[in-house]
Amino acid sequence: MNTELFISRRLFFDKSSKQFLSQKIIRIALFGIALGLAVMLISVAVVTGFKKEVRNKVIGFGSHIQVVNFDSRNSYELSPISKNQPFLHELETIEGIKHIQVYATKPGMIKTEEYIQGIVLKGVDQNYNWEFFQNNLVEGRIPQLNDSTRVNEIILSEQVSKLLKLSLNDLAVFYFVNKNEITPRLLQLKICGIYRTGLEEFDNLFVVGDIKQIQRLNGWGPDEISGFEIEITDFDKIGEMEQQVRNLVVDYHEDNDTILRTESITRLYPQIFDWLAILDMNVWVILFLMIMVAGFNMISGLLVLILERSSMIGVLKALGSTDWSIRKIFLYLAVFLTGRGMVWGNIIGVALIFIQKVFQVIKLDPTTYYVDVVPVNFSIVHLLLINIGSIAITTIMLVVPSYLVSKISPDKTIRFD
Repeated sequence: MNTELFISRRLFFDKSSKQFLSQKIIRIALFGIALGLAVMLISVAVVTGFKKEVRNKVIGFGSHIQVVNFDSRNSYELSPISKNQPFLHELETIEGIKHIQVYATKPGMIKTEEYIQGIVLKGVDQNYNWEFFQNNLVEGRIPQLNDSTRVNEIILSEQVSKLLKLSLNDLAVFYFVNKNEITPRLLQLKICGIYRTGLEEFDNLFVVGDIKQIQRLNGWGPDEISGFEIEITDFDKIGEMEQQVRNLVVDYHEDNDTILRTESITRLYPQIFDWLAILDMNVWVILFLMIMVAGFNMISGLLVLILERSSMIGVLKALGSTDWSIRKIFLYLAVFLTGRGMVWGNIIGVALIFIQKVFQVIKLDPTTYYVDVVPVNFSIVHLLLINIGSIAITTIMLVVPSYLVSKISPDKTIRFD
């Protein structure tokens, strides 16, 4: 039988202890622990949710990995490559690759009687994964593409449509300039859908339509494209997956073939992903501060408990208990009390996360934060790690102040009573 655990449980459930002054101090400490744990849970949920939301939006415009012509620079006017690549069949068999699709981009302008806006027309085919734009569609529908005829339909952002005063089913006039051509090429395309992602720099830029329109504008053949977009199942493995794709592309390269290169989305938009990485530091700072607050709250509570139970400590020492045995009693008691505060912290934190996730109470300005509501990402793994880490660090912090037990003399405490 664990004697220390038995005594600490009796003290924990002892109703007569409510008369002690320490109970008021313990309540304050437990409130601090509950509040701190709730703040930690909410902070992690908000930051991870925000990172996931913004990351998925950026990936929605360009997938995880792109394969393009090596001669292409950091421009949307890319040199063409053939869509009939020998490595495609083997690429589809790699574990972790979700989808492969072709695309082409062409920079141009939309002009109305009053306004003009620079855009990038992104052409896709009937095998394109429209899930991202379908989820962000606010009006209309997705273009109905096929493999036989050119489709004169596009989707553009709500921001561009308001800026140019264009509505659903309007004809938008596009102008494109080709190299070595003085006269711009004109194209009229029907707006069949309007989307909104909240990523202003992307919403202001991308118009999505049929890839055959770009092939005609550039004078390309039906098998010529700007590149391939590759979706993977796990973003955390993007570096590893890009290396596998690059190795496969290089293995199939022949001397007379067009040289291809791979680009991950993190390298295409480093400013966004570097900014998202900085947010992790904010979370660590919050976690550190909240755990320190919880630890010092329990240290003060533990010291009061030891002082109020000095007579009990004296009796236990007189009966032959060692200092470490008595310290274990108070450490067990502190863990029980910390656990009670953490239970309330979990209830408060999870409840607030659930309310925000379901009812989206707190709104944001999408022009500043890229999202219109505070996103939250609830994870059981994060919940367990925060709870285990908090109680472990708090208990370690209590080991040193429990040393006060060894300073209590049994003859003085017993004689005092």
